[in-house]
Amino acid sequence: MSLNRFQLENLNPPAELLNAVIQQLTSHASVRTYRPDPLPEGVLEVLITAAQSASTSSNLQNYSIIAVEDAEKRRQLAEITKNAHVAEAPLFLVFCPDLYRMERVCQRQGHPFADRGMDMFLQAVVDAALVAQNAAVAAESLGLGICMIGGIRNDPVKVAELLKLPPRTFALVGMTVGYPAEPPKLRHRLPLDVILHREAYSDAGLEEGVRRYDEVTAQSGIYAGRQVKLEGAGQPSAARPYGWCEHSARRMARPNADRARLKEQLAALGWEL
Repeated sequence: MSLNRFQLENLNPPAELLNAVIQQLTSHASVRTYRPDPLPEGVLEVLITAAQSASTSSNLQNYSIIAVEDAEKRRQLAEITKNAHVAEAPLFLVFCPDLYRMERVCQRQGHPFADRGMDMFLQAVVDAALVAQNAAVAAESLGLGICMIGGIRNDPVKVAELLKLPPRTFALVGMTVGYPAEPPKLRHRLPLDVILHREAYSDAGLEEGVRRYDEVTAQSGIYAGRQVKLEGAGQPSAARPYGWCEHSARRMARPNADRARLKEQLAALGWEL
């Protein structure tokens, strides 16, 4: 078993709690380079069946999954997402919140399609996200590597045209799937005392926890070559290392221009927000 998060963070949970599932989940790392090897026969169906086993609100199952194996489509999606490994991986899965199917079901049964506002949008998004995570865990359990691709939202209208998505659907997140070309690097996460709140939200330990995490990420080198550059802003001094805080604050200071019109684009795709 590869390095897991308990080892990375020097945590020592009770040994009887470290079963194979926990070991796998805490060993996750995104894969951005893939071997050209094709996937085994039947693996797609296995992954999607595992994905379908995720929880779903009211059993509505308001999601669809597009499997893209065609090299030309993957190339175009790589351009849209600005992720070259979308073209490199043998399989690209696109997870879509989907109210189109339920609209058809309502028409079939002679009932009005009335519950289609913001709450149902959120339900469909949550359903699709849960399904995507199940698919990721299933893929990694088979020795495959994955990487979630938020860049699929860079141009939801163009993606909808390319994948022939009907109204009231959109591409929420993509996922590359394939055999890793090299072992991925496990990244540190925020400490538990920053993200875990007992009984009620508290930021009492926020500053200290973030400070520790910032030092760890600055020293780890995970942002080497990935620094977010702001116009007119220089690199931080030696006294202010480029860690998670600087990287994340710079990212939040620069809205993603590709997604500035997302609400308008989703409305054009039939979503009522």
